[in-house]
This record gives sequence, C-alpha cells and structure tokens, in this order.
Amino acid sequence: MTQSKGKSNHSGGGERHSARLYEIESGEGGQRVDNLLLRLLKNVPKSRVYAMVRKGEVRLDGGRVKVTTRVQPGQKLRIPPHQTAEQGPEPTVPEALRKQVREAVIFEDRDVLVLGKPPGLAAHGGSGVRFGALEALSPWPEAPALALAHRLDRDTSGVLLLAKRRAALRHLQQAFRERTVKKRYLAVVAGAWPAHLKRLEAPLERVLARNGERFVRVSQAGKPARTEVSVAERLPGATLLSLTPETGRTHQLRVHLSHAGFPILGDEKYAPTALRKALGAVPVPRLALHAQALTVPARDPEQAPWHFEASLPEDLEALLRALQAQD
Repeated sequence: MTQSKGKSNHSGGGERHSARLYEIESGEGGQRVDNLLLRLLKNVPKSRVYAMVRKGEVRLDGGRVKVTTRVQPGQKLRIPPHQTAEQGPEPTVPEALRKQVREAVIFEDRDVLVLGKPPGLAAHGGSGVRFGALEALSPWPEAPALALAHRLDRDTSGVLLLAKRRAALRHLQQAFRERTVKKRYLAVVAGAWPAHLKRLEAPLERVLARNGERFVRVSQAGKPARTEVSVAERLPGATLLSLTPETGRTHQLRVHLSHAGFPILGDEKYAPTALRKALGAVPVPRLALHAQALTVPARDPEQAPWHFEASLPEDLEALLRALQAQD
C-alpha cells in the first residue's frame, strides 16, 4: 500500500485530513468502493462517504466511480479531504467471537479456508459493522493474505470461501467472474410454490436512495438475472426451495422470489411487513436463506472440482420443525 502524505489538523476534537491516494492491496481485490471507503474512513459519517462518491470527489486511477464499482489490486483510489470524529483506542475482536468463527471452519488446505458462516455475522467489517468473519479469522496461521473470495449477506448463513494465498485468490476471483462457480441455496418462502415454475428470469437494477440505502429492483434498465428453482419440501403456508443462481447479481434470490410473489421469510428489505417476524403462529428468526453448497473448479484442470457444503443451522432447522408441526 502506498499513499500520498497529507497534513491533518485537529479541530473540534476530530481531525481534518487532506486528500490522499490509497493503493488497493491484494486482499482487497473485488471489494466495492463504498465498502472499502466505509472501512478506511470508519469515523466519517456514512452520508458523507456516499456524498464523496456521488459528487465525483472519489477517483479510481483518475476516473469517476460509482458506489458499486469493484476495485482491483494495484489501482489507486483518491480519498478526498474529510473530517473525522475523535478516535478512541483501536477496537479488538472479542475472543468469544474469534472462537465461534474458528469453530465454524469446515475445510482448510494450503490454498483455501471454508467457513460455515453463522447467521448474523457480516462477511467483513464496514457499513456500521465493527467486525466480520474476515476480521475474526485474521491473522490466520500461514495465511499472510487471507482474503474473501466472495460475499454473503449478514443474515445469510452458509458456505463462505476465503483464500489463503494470492494465487488462490486470483483463481477464485476469475472463477466467480467467469461464472464457473456453482452455487446452491435453500430458502423458506411464503406460500405454495407452483410446481411448473422452475426458472425465474428478470433483469435487476441496483438503486441508491438519497439516504444512502441501497436496494435492488426488477427493471428493464437492469442487468440480466436468472435463477433455477426446485421444491425441496412443501410446508403448511410455506415452501422450502432449492435455488441455483445462474448469475450473481446483488440480492438476486431475494428480489426474484419477492417479485414472483413468494418472498423469503424474514426478509427485512423485500418481504411484506407481516412476513418479516412470523408466519402465522410460527416466529421467523431471521432471513430464511442458507448458502448450502459451493462447487469451484480446481486450480489444476486435471483435478476434481472443490465442493463444499454447510449444514442447515439450528435456527432454520427449528423454523422447519415449527412449520411442519402446523400440519
């Protein structure tokens, strides 16, 4: 990492920082600009960070960016002048959280670390989250460049893949970019899913509200998105679905299912209010979405692909039992 030297002045208990250049490190490749800025500028108001990008004050290799722009190692990000609040001691990851996350590791070899991510844990810190899986696992023995190969929403449980070496990270990022990674999810949706409906196809557009909140909607102005769907189990008032996204758009499964009229139970953003906390008498613990399996081509094309699976966590198992008991 290299950066220009900028002066900073104390004012009102905080600091005024000059513009500087930040060089993207290897472990940060693939991150969105907004998530990276929120991590680097922890004591800057979120609204100010989004305003920086919207007004063109943030530049990547000299060009304007969107909040959704993904950075690559070696690029230089201009961080504009900004005011921070007074900083306290650097927070440390609680040992209990480190223990919980390390116990959730389901596979490790020379190249990768695979986590059965618990629900409620962000993939990484930022956006108001102090610690994520990445921070809880770092530092990791013999992994100087431990980095996320992809992301899962905070409330989504399941397979989360991290790279231990730069060569492995480049391979994984290329596989995700070329869509050679196969993903399978489980979701509990409201209603009786129609047997004939086996494919969802609707373009998705990412939208940034004035308050900085991001969401996704079906729009002809969006990018193509496709999801394969099959019924895993029919339940009273609900359906357990097996989902295979053919594309990897943000919130794709959540928006596709809601648009089809069968929102995921517990979805705070895309489900009707009545379905966020309960389905009838059955309480919904959180977003009922689980990343069940991930298949990735091996670095050696003559070797079998990597295949990882994460068991359904207890909170969703309990939800299924409660729904089955309504019969």
